[in-house]
Amino acid sequence: MRKLRMVFFAVIGVLMLAAPALAQGAESVAADNANTVAKWAKMAAGIGFAIAAGLGALGQGRVAAAAAEGAARNPGASGRIQILAIIGLAFIETLVIFTLVIMFAIVKVG
Repeated sequence: MRKLRMVFFAVIGVLMLAAPALAQGAESVAADNANTVAKWAKMAAGIGFAIAAGLGALGQGRVAAAAAEGAARNPGASGRIQILAIIGLAFIETLVIFTLVIMFAIVKVG
């Protein structure tokens, strides 16, 4: 047990001596942090847009299915159902386009 404790503290001592050798200057840390934040912001924006586009597509599919089912059940109201479906699809697509605009604002593509 005594030898194990001695080896443990020797390893901890060696690891603590390596910490100052791996330290960076303050200016390089700030630059590296800004670069890392920019990378993660781009990735988060891309993932967010992918989720928004996927869920928007699911919503559009449900609207189209409900409109087709409604028109099949009541053919006399198919004109009104079609207009309401088109308005609903426009709102869903507007939300996805709004997410795309937000993504471009975050990523600052240029």
